[in-house]
Amino acid sequence: MLVRDAMSTVILTIGPAHTLRQAARLMSARRVGAAVVQDGDSGGFGILTERDVLNAIGSDRNPDLETADAHTTRDVVFAAPSWTLEEAADAMTRGGFRHLVVLDDHGPVGIVSVRDIIRCWLPAHSAAAA
Repeated sequence: MLVRDAMSTVILTIGPAHTLRQAARLMSARRVGAAVVQDGDSGGFGILTERDVLNAIGSDRNPDLETADAHTTRDVVFAAPSWTLEEAADAMTRGGFRHLVVLDDHGPVGIVSVRDIIRCWLPAHSAAAA
């Protein structure tokens, strides 16, 4: 199975100036665990995850003053829609993260999470065990 089969095409895109509270509210409303942070000036992409927000608040950062930019991961590992789920899981395991932004030639087209991969693997595993 491929990343394109498992990824969510619901992409929350925010700007670097969003506060952590704004980002958290948007992520909660969309029921996603990560947001793509797009820098309009440079055209670059980063990712802000629920873990980033939690770590900031746990470090006594003010979610109304801290910006997404200050907590965005910029050295993102991107996946291609044609990657296998095994390749995606391997990248996540090696990198110690739970979300991959999926890019094609035109930019982000989805996000694949550990949960997405497990959701795809469970039916196959259940069928093999029967």
